Amino acid sequence: MGEKMAGQVNGSNQDKKKRNPVTWFLFAIIIPIIVASTLIIIILEVAGVDVVDWAKEKVGNNPVVSKVENTDDNETPIVETNDLQSTIDEKDTEIDLLNQDIGKLQDTINELEQEIVKLEKDQVDQDTTSSTTEGTQQETDSVKTVAKAYEEMDSEKSSAILESLDRDMAVTILQTVSNKVRGSILEEMDPKIAAELTKLLMGSES
Repeated sequence: MGEKMAGQVNGSNQDKKKRNPVTWFLFAIIIPIIVASTLIIIILEVAGVDVVDWAKEKVGNNPVVSKVENTDDNETPIVETNDLQSTIDEKDTEIDLLNQDIGKLQDTINELEQEIVKLEKDQVDQDTTSSTTEGTQQETDSVKTVAKAYEEMDSEKSSAILESLDRDMAVTILQTVSNKVRGSILEEMDPKIAAELTKLLMGSES
């Protein structure tokens, strides 16, 4: 049993020897460094030195770290700029399409306006033609009515009335009556007037 206890004591001493170098390194190097760093930071802060800015400046002077930071900072603006340009291009395309549609609509409006003007002109011409035709027909009907009255009238009275009328009107009436009535009326007229009307009748018939 004594040998067993002696073995345990020896094993314990060996474990302590194995742990002692680690403990010694921790207490002799690591902890003093931490304490010294903390004291330095406190002293610098009391002296007015901004340790955080100083650390950033030192990190910024490191080419590798600076490159990484610059890459991160520059990627986002480039992406945002590309997205904005894409949006602008899409809007420009939409505006171009709208302008094309507006141009087509304007052309259609111009064509419709021209068609309306043409229809209005055709309507005016048609109304004018209708009015002229209607007026001519009414005038023809009136002349026929008057001519019929002269045919039923005594030749002497008819000749006296025609002598007092405008020459064009007298010729129109004489053209409408029958040849027999026309001859009787001209016979009763003054020879000079009868000759004048006869000349006008021949000119109108030719």
